[in-house]
Order: sequence, then structure tokens, then C-alpha cells
Amino acid sequence: MHDINALKELLKEPKEVMITTHHKPDADALGSSLGLAGYLKKKGHRVTVITPSDYPSFLAWMEGNDEVLVYSEKNDTLVRRIISESQVIFCLDFSALSRIHEMGEYIREAKGTKVLIDHHLEPENFADLDYADSSAAATAELVYDLIKAMGDRDLIDTRIGECLYAGIMTDTGSFRHPSTSQNVHLIIADLLQIGVNTSNVHRLIYDSSSELRLRFLGYALKDKLVVLHEYNTAYFAITADELKAYDSKTGDTEGLVNFALTIEGIVFAAIIIDRGQAVKMSFRSVGTFSVNEFARQNFSGGGHRNAAGGISHESLEATVKKFESLLPLYKNELLNSTK
Repeated sequence: MHDINALKELLKEPKEVMITTHHKPDADALGSSLGLAGYLKKKGHRVTVITPSDYPSFLAWMEGNDEVLVYSEKNDTLVRRIISESQVIFCLDFSALSRIHEMGEYIREAKGTKVLIDHHLEPENFADLDYADSSAAATAELVYDLIKAMGDRDLIDTRIGECLYAGIMTDTGSFRHPSTSQNVHLIIADLLQIGVNTSNVHRLIYDSSSELRLRFLGYALKDKLVVLHEYNTAYFAITADELKAYDSKTGDTEGLVNFALTIEGIVFAAIIIDRGQAVKMSFRSVGTFSVNEFARQNFSGGGHRNAAGGISHESLEATVKKFESLLPLYKNELLNSTK
């Protein structure tokens, strides 16, 4: 870890600590946040976890979930006060303050020491202490390594371990992505040693779908999948009315984009969703094609080489048209990217 002594010095006495993560937190974002929170509480710190938005109900089992403060216009004053009074502000699993929307400027102006723990590419330079590492498979991996580097591995109990395992498991695609390193397997072995029930965590995350979500996935796969073999590309475009028809909740579209990558020959997949105020996009790839660069250059986004996101303020139809019009420009890369 980078300059672990600086963090030891910062945390040697109990402090008012705030932890936040990116908009629409996934298992790595929430798991790393709650895992870190559990550890810091054991060290005597007063910890508040604030998320900039709601998150999937299938993550509600995590230890500390009941104490998470979800930002909204109604509690804006409270959130601003907590941020301004926090002596230490941990920013987990995001590389730019724009990823936490309104809270970003509050944190930028805050006097507390800002600590970044993240694994995305090209982090914004806003933190006082930076523990970013884009080679890590998950932010939860970095949190585990940080706790161990602090000399506190023995403070990781099964509930903290479950949170960290959830983050690592999901961000590695259940350990099948190239980011699954030797270090990842060693961490998981240690979490098993601690007593984490890994199969139960997997079941809680992946086997907790509502009937409507399953029917939505079936509809999307049958009627919304577009395959462009000439560009080794496949995508879904989902309207706001379709989300409403299936009573879609936060997290219900998660993982859908990965189905497109299971098609033989497909190296680039996207899901393009009309969220009302904006069109949100998730990109996935295999091989050498960088969706991070694609998102950054064309849709004000970014992330990892093989997993990234973007946004469009045009209509869904116009966004899809732009997406398809870009593919010829990347044809050579798409046809020469190997699975």
C-alpha cells in the first residue's frame, strides 16, 4: 500500500469518519465501504457511511446496512453537516468526485482529510492520501490489503469478511475475469480461514431475483438483443416504459450486458438504458478492446479496460444511433480483439 504510515498516523486516535462510494453502489462499492466501516468501528472511530443514491435490495444483508445514510434532497442539510464535521473522509470505488453527484462538491470543499481507495483508471487528484491501484481486481481487495498492512488482519471477522468477499467475487465475475490474480485467491483463502460462508454470499447476491426481474431478463434476451457480427458487437437498448412495465428496481438490469459477451465471436457489449433524466450506458469487452477509452472519448465516461460506463443527454434513439455510427471507426480494433 502507498505510504501506510501516513494512514496509521491519521487513524491513531479515534476520529469522526465518513465513508462514501459511487452513485448506484454495486457489491464492491457497498461491500468495501461496510467492510472498512466495520474495521474502523473496532478501532474506536465514529463512522458514518453515506451513499449518493439507493442500491440493490440484494445487498441489504451486509453488516452495517441498517446504518447507511442514503443521500436525498430531504436530508441534504444533514449530509452536508456530516461531511463538514468529518475529520477523515474515505472515498471508495470511484476515481472522480463527479461520480457522487451533489456530494462531490461538498467533499471537495470539506476540511477533513480525504482518503481515496479505488481501482479505476486515471483517478482525479482530489485526495490527500491516495491508495488507488488500477491493477487490483476490486476495491474490496484494496481494503483487505490495507487492513492487513495496518497490522490488523485479526480484526477481520466473518461479517467484515462477507462484505469484502462480496466485492471481490462480483468485480471478478465470480473469479473468471483476467483481473483475478494470485493475490485475490490468497485473500479468498484467508477469508475462508476466517469462516466466511462463500456459497451463502453468492446465493444472497445472485439467487435473490424477483419474478418480475427474471421475466424482464427473458424479455430483454428475446426481444431487445441486437447482434452486429460485422463489428463483433452486441447491445441492448431499454426504454423507460419497458423498465416501468416490469417494475424495474435498482439493480434489476445489473449483469444483463454480460449475457451479450457469451455469444461466440462477440468482444464488445453494451446496455443503453433510458433513465429519464439521462441515458446511462454500461460497456463490457473481452480481449484488447478498451471500453474505458471508448466511453471516455465518446460518452463522458470511463472505468476499466474491459468494464466501463458512460452517459448521454440525448434521447435513447439518438444515443443508439450515435453508438452504432461509432462502430465503423473501431472496426479494426473490434475484429482483431481476441477473447
